[in-house]
Amino acid sequence: MPSMTMIEAIRSAMDIMLERDKKTVIFGEDVGYFGGVFRCTAGLQEKYGQERVFDTPINESAIVGMAIGMAAHGMRPCVEMQFADYMFPAFDQISQEAARLRHRSNGDFTCPMVVRMPTGGGIFGGQTHSQSPEALFTHVAGLKVVQPSNPFDAKGLLISAMEDPDPVIFLEPKRLYNGPFGGDHSGKAIGWKHHPMGEAPAGYYKIPLGKANISRHGEDVTILAYGTMVHVAEAAVLASGIDAEIIDLRTLLPLDLKTIIASVVKTGRCVVLHEATRTSGFGAELIAEVQEACFYHLEAPVVRVTGWDAPYPHAQEWDYFPGPDRVQRALEQILEA
Repeated sequence: MPSMTMIEAIRSAMDIMLERDKKTVIFGEDVGYFGGVFRCTAGLQEKYGQERVFDTPINESAIVGMAIGMAAHGMRPCVEMQFADYMFPAFDQISQEAARLRHRSNGDFTCPMVVRMPTGGGIFGGQTHSQSPEALFTHVAGLKVVQPSNPFDAKGLLISAMEDPDPVIFLEPKRLYNGPFGGDHSGKAIGWKHHPMGEAPAGYYKIPLGKANISRHGEDVTILAYGTMVHVAEAAVLASGIDAEIIDLRTLLPLDLKTIIASVVKTGRCVVLHEATRTSGFGAELIAEVQEACFYHLEAPVVRVTGWDAPYPHAQEWDYFPGPDRVQRALEQILEA
């Protein structure tokens, strides 16, 4: 399999779907001629023309609203929000219209659309370019929510999302676009791996939505993570020597409870890890599900490692970010309980 960055894998998925399905269109702010702020759509307008890949005004509500209308009439739009932080003007369209169209019409209409959003920190973008809003979407019935951690999954999951009959929120961790890396703003390493590339097939393939991946098998404790946090978990386990099992959720909604429960029943301990703020984050839902299904198997309370309950900072990004040291302390804490 060829090596790809996550950017290349995402672009490859869109390229394949544009070629396979003439009803597929790509649009958003600067995604056409410029190729997207992160270059995920670079070259696609030149290849498929301005009617299939095109730019829009700076109006997120209009972008999503237009996509809903297209989807309801048989097209398959895949739109890009430049940053997940910018989706709030479109949240009404996403949550009130796209998510409910199938139910509101009693199945007469569906809404096969994808909203791609770069999410999380990694570019020192501060509070308006670094948020992780996944919990807002997982609260909305009718949506599917995806967040990959590597190029192979990103491509296969995006193809599945673009073929899905219902709306999918596809969250792309900015910190992983060109590979996981570790370091503060001065370049000082913080001890986790740098993998600028990952293997992914060049052609068409799918990874089913709603199926987690066990990225590392272990016996002592289960770590539930997604996106960038999968790599942070791997670095923490490597540094600690603890035999942890790491579950890469991949799809947050629908959630693969079967895989999660089987792992926690086996290990008896669970650490939940995400970059978003702690209070009412998606980790709270994960803890509730684990407690309800695995209460009599737990040897210790479930522990959360998250972002802080504060706006994402500029200068202290690496202090805000849940790094391997914080995860290692949580692992040691739960094993001592």
